[in-house]
Amino acid sequence: MHVSTNLSVIVITRNEERNIIECLASVSWATDVVVVDARSNDRTVELARTVTKKVYVVEWKGYGEAKNFALEHVEHDWVLWLDADERVTPELSTEIQHILSQSSHEINAYEVARRAYFLGAWIKHCGWYPGYVVRLFRKSSGRFTTQHVHERLEIAGAIGRLKNDLLHYTDDNLYHYFMKFNRYTSLAARDVVQGKKNFSMYDVLVRPPFLFFKMYILRQGFLDGMHGLILSLLSAAYVFTKYAKVWEFEHPSEKNHDAV
Repeated sequence: MHVSTNLSVIVITRNEERNIIECLASVSWATDVVVVDARSNDRTVELARTVTKKVYVVEWKGYGEAKNFALEHVEHDWVLWLDADERVTPELSTEIQHILSQSSHEINAYEVARRAYFLGAWIKHCGWYPGYVVRLFRKSSGRFTTQHVHERLEIAGAIGRLKNDLLHYTDDNLYHYFMKFNRYTSLAARDVVQGKKNFSMYDVLVRPPFLFFKMYILRQGFLDGMHGLILSLLSAAYVFTKYAKVWEFEHPSEKNHDAV
C-alpha cells in the first residue's frame, strides 16, 4: 500500500481523455497533482478534475512554457513530471517514495529509463531503450527550456539514477502517430527557424537516411522486427518533413506562408 508523499506531479495535456485517468491513477499516492491543459476539446479537463482540483486551462505557448507554468503552482519542492501517455509502475512508485523519505541533499534530480511501446510493442532497440530522461527533480534546482517541442529540463547540481522503468505508451496506432506528426514537425521547424539556422540540402539529403541507418543498423532496430523498421523509417520521414518545412518557411508564397 502506498503512503502519502510530499511530492508534486505535473502533467501537460491536450485531448488526452484516453490516457489521463490511468496516468494520474499511477501516482495516486502523491499529495499534489497539477494538470495544465491546452484547451482540449474532449473530456480531458472533466476527467482530470475528478482526480485533482488543480487543473489549469491555458493558451498554448509551447511545452516548456506550459511546464514552467505548472511549476509555479506546485506545493512541494520535489516534482515528478509525466506525459499523459506515461505510467509509473508500483515498483517505481515505491522507489520514488523511498528516495524522498531519505531527504538527501546531495542529489537534486533523478533520471529514469523509459520503456516505450510503439504500435503495441516494447521497442528495446533503435536507441529508444533505456533512453534515460530526468523526471524527478527539486523545483528549486530545475527549469524547462522554452522550445516549442523537445524542450529540456535543465538541472543545477548532481543527478542520480532510478532503478525501475517508467512506462511510455506512445502511438498505439499509425493514425495517432500521424495526427501528432504534422503538428510536431511544424513546431520543430519553427524552433529551427527561430534558432537562426538556415536550410541546406544536407538537411534533407543526408540527415534522414543517416538517422534511419543509425536507428535500424547501428542501434539494431532490426532486432525489433517490423516495429523497428516502421519506427526507423517514420523517424527519418519526420526529420525530412521538419527540414522541408524550414525550407517552406524560407520560401513563402500566398499558398504556404501560414503552413509553419
